[in-house]
Amino acid sequence: MAVFQLSNKQVQFWALQLFGWIGYAFFVEMKAIFWEEDAILQLSYAAQAALSGLIISLGLRYCFQYIWSDPPIRRGLLALIAVGVATGLWSYFKMQTSYYQFQSDEQLPFLEEFVAWFTYSFFIYLSWAGLYFGIKYYQALVAEKEKTLKATSLAHVAQLKMLRYQLNPHFLFNTLNAISTLILEKETRTANAMITQLSKFLRYSLDNDPMQKISLSQEVAALNLYLGIEQIRFEERLQVNINISDQAQNALIPSLLLQPLIENAIKYAIATKEEGGVITLEGRVFGDDLLLELSDNGPGLNVKEEELPSSGVGLNNTRSRMQQAYGDNHSFRLTAAIDGGLKICLRMPCELG
Repeated sequence: MAVFQLSNKQVQFWALQLFGWIGYAFFVEMKAIFWEEDAILQLSYAAQAALSGLIISLGLRYCFQYIWSDPPIRRGLLALIAVGVATGLWSYFKMQTSYYQFQSDEQLPFLEEFVAWFTYSFFIYLSWAGLYFGIKYYQALVAEKEKTLKATSLAHVAQLKMLRYQLNPHFLFNTLNAISTLILEKETRTANAMITQLSKFLRYSLDNDPMQKISLSQEVAALNLYLGIEQIRFEERLQVNINISDQAQNALIPSLLLQPLIENAIKYAIATKEEGGVITLEGRVFGDDLLLELSDNGPGLNVKEEELPSSGVGLNNTRSRMQQAYGDNHSFRLTAAIDGGLKICLRMPCELG
């Protein structure tokens, strides 16, 4: 990749070099047309002047590369000295070439003639140096911006993966504790079924790409793996109603987005009630949005909107993942359910897969 980028810079440099010096030769040749001079001799001089200017500019380039890491003031002074030396060499070469080719009898004193050649040649090389450093600084700025964007992207991906892989320790603890109890009570068939469900769910959660969105129907299938474990624990105390519209089945959402919310509902609405309770998940498409509602008939949560960040791992995990995935184009609301429990309302862009 580095070689490819270097090759691009080389191509850009030589394209600008050839375009610039051919343009210089063209304008020098125009002098013969405007002043009715020998076009052939002028063309020969223009070619030699442009070629020598190009060669000397290559020396300037290596000099600028050598001083590029110097402090700004030192770099500027050394660059100015290098431009002066390059201008002197080029001016002397052009002056001698002009004398030899045109053999004019009208010649100024050497110093006066050299200063005249040096003055306009210095302006050309100073412009060349300004263009070179300008492009160099621009390339450095673009490279730094790309590094910043890459670092931001990597941080974004890392945060999404962290949130995606976050499992509530209570879930694993309670599940393993229930399996241990079943084994002690010699209910090996039930314990084996619970271990199988736990294995399937953990395998799914680890193997699934945390950066890839899945359809809502796939999300429900993953939830059923998790609910299979919980229903073994709570048996008839846990009732789950899932109602997803046909259009919403293919809507894409971040994988395992709803699992922490279901876990939160079981913890507060089912486990705390001797008679258990009911959890309801509904999904539908409204306009360009996917609407999801998860409700329970538990005691609810007495939290204000401004207290939401400290209201639990499950809620915070889902809200953070939605913020990372959708930015400001989503909503996450807690409301009271009709039967007194808690209702969580999610709105996000509807992406059909």
